[in-house]
Amino acid sequence: MATLLARLEAAHPLDRIADALRRAALATAGRGRLGALLHGVGFGHPLHPAIVQFPVGAWMSTAVLDALPGRDTPGSRRAAATLLAAGTAGALPATVTGLADYATLSRQQRRVAVVHVAANLTALGCFAASIVARARGDHRRGRALSFAGLGAAGAGAYLGGHLAFAQDAGVSHAAAALPLVPHGWHRIDAVYAIEEGRVCSYTVGATPVVVYRDRHNGADRFSALVARCAHRSGPLAEGHMVDVDGEACLQCPWHGSVFRLSDGRAMHGPASSDQTMLRTRVRDGQLEVARP
Repeated sequence: MATLLARLEAAHPLDRIADALRRAALATAGRGRLGALLHGVGFGHPLHPAIVQFPVGAWMSTAVLDALPGRDTPGSRRAAATLLAAGTAGALPATVTGLADYATLSRQQRRVAVVHVAANLTALGCFAASIVARARGDHRRGRALSFAGLGAAGAGAYLGGHLAFAQDAGVSHAAAALPLVPHGWHRIDAVYAIEEGRVCSYTVGATPVVVYRDRHNGADRFSALVARCAHRSGPLAEGHMVDVDGEACLQCPWHGSVFRLSDGRAMHGPASSDQTMLRTRVRDGQLEVARP
């Protein structure tokens, strides 16, 4: 299976289809405030993995009812058909949020994702055909189509897991850099050397960090963010400051994700995860940072 997945990741012939799907995703669900909402900006992580639980759960429940000894009773048939229809209807929001995520993927990830999409479309076709067969009274055929659809959905879910866990799609790269910060408090710089209203770059252990100093309620306030963008590990220290709704923010130079400097909140995607923060304190005129 690992060899098959490696070949899939390197399958250049899929690029034409994958790129066309990306253009469609950007045109429908991948841009602007709607795209950010569907991707999960403001929620802390992508919405698609959470929303997809409903249709998958309904389809699996249908399969359980279809496998029980009393599956041919009117009540069992009605319950299975209801769950099947609910799961198929619930696939719409799952599909839309998936398109928003798809628009943020790299080319190698898109090769796997386009097969993930194909598997799920095959599953939807089987489930829709199963609904029609059951409505016509052909419950045996309806059950067979449902089981086929569940198999295709399982294959799609496997590829989705590969995207998330092996290819880092949707994970926070900033959080992955946090364990590289040694335990305990670490001196960053003298307070007087950190200019107010500007982003300063440092390294703590093997982790790049950006520090921002501003005034809040008449007192100095310091914030320290891991300087690897949560989206694709872009160098935030090379980004530039932007203003969003009167708040000082930092924009990643690679893909344009914007994070609020005061608390690391993701203001604009493609990042959906907030930027990982370090604790700060001032001691003997020195700014110190530590893991949360």
